Amino acid sequence: MSDHHPFLDLAPLSAARFAAIEDRVARLLDTRQDVVITQGEALLPLEGAIRATAGPGTTALNVITGPYGQTFGDWLRDCGARVHDLAVPFHSAVTAEQIGEALAEHPEIDFVSLVHAEAATGNTNPVARIGEVVRAHGALFSLDAVASVGAEPVLPDAWGVDLCVIGAQKAMGGPAGVSAVSVSERAWKRMEANPNAPRRSYLSLLDWKARWVDAGRTALLHAPAQLEMLALEACVERIEREGLDTVMARHRAAAAGTRAGALALGGGLEPYVHAAADAAPVATTLRAPAGTVASDLVARALAVDPALPLAAGGGPLAKEMIRVNHYGRDATPGVVRGCLTALGTALAETGLDVEVAAALGAAERASTAV
Repeated sequence: MSDHHPFLDLAPLSAARFAAIEDRVARLLDTRQDVVITQGEALLPLEGAIRATAGPGTTALNVITGPYGQTFGDWLRDCGARVHDLAVPFHSAVTAEQIGEALAEHPEIDFVSLVHAEAATGNTNPVARIGEVVRAHGALFSLDAVASVGAEPVLPDAWGVDLCVIGAQKAMGGPAGVSAVSVSERAWKRMEANPNAPRRSYLSLLDWKARWVDAGRTALLHAPAQLEMLALEACVERIEREGLDTVMARHRAAAAGTRAGALALGGGLEPYVHAAADAAPVATTLRAPAGTVASDLVARALAVDPALPLAAGGGPLAKEMIRVNHYGRDATPGVVRGCLTALGTALAETGLDVEVAAALGAAERASTAV
């Protein structure tokens, strides 16, 4: 018997192949900016981008539409930045008008931080319109597109995004161990002018610029996460074969079907995000009926089928929020039907009246209408 293992006995990943994967990610984002694939989960480039561009001289507008926005504000303050938080209820999205008002009230703002889609709360923000406002103001624009990429358009160049961070583990259906950031020329200049930007550090984007991008991408800084890089390459290849528009359409259909089905199911279940236009295609959040506990309903539903992408909300939201994570390979009609059926069973077990057949019919009609 051979002791060869396909995950272990791999030829080293070359710099040329690493660069080729970066180029494919750039094409996915339709960007001419530099794209750096970082060797860690997306929190690595998210924190690295903020620490590289923010400092005591920075005045930031930090938009909070979910838990990640709160984290970014903490990082900005830790860098010494003066931070103005713009928080909106988690059941809604921020508007370009609200961003514009905040910028007008604080014209000294030179940095804007925003999460595109919040998988944790199920909302998505209108980045294209927000980008126009931020560009007119002249601030640097940092975007967390980890959850949105693959589920809806992510266009850093068209939207004027200076730092766009993505991860592959959600709608792209890929690995969690690598991530990427696209960096505009003016973002690089901001980093180079920032004496507090990490250097000679795993958090340092400037190290990648000096030793990788500017050096012609011929020698890697350190040994890459080879399995994760190959998984990312396979993930992008799969999206290219299916077609990005088709992948995004699957997510839109799954979201529309889940929302319509939940409303038709009855029992008091309702969408957590009030307006359909504010709901993210990557995941649908639902408010548990009065008198029930979301985590208990999820446990009952998973007893029907443990493979379903159902979860309770995080932290205090575990009592009231149910998440249907219909992303990646789970953005399908079958997964939507399975989730609605299991949730119907869970609600019925608590004594609530539900209409599973009506929910499945509503989901199919909504999905096909997208």
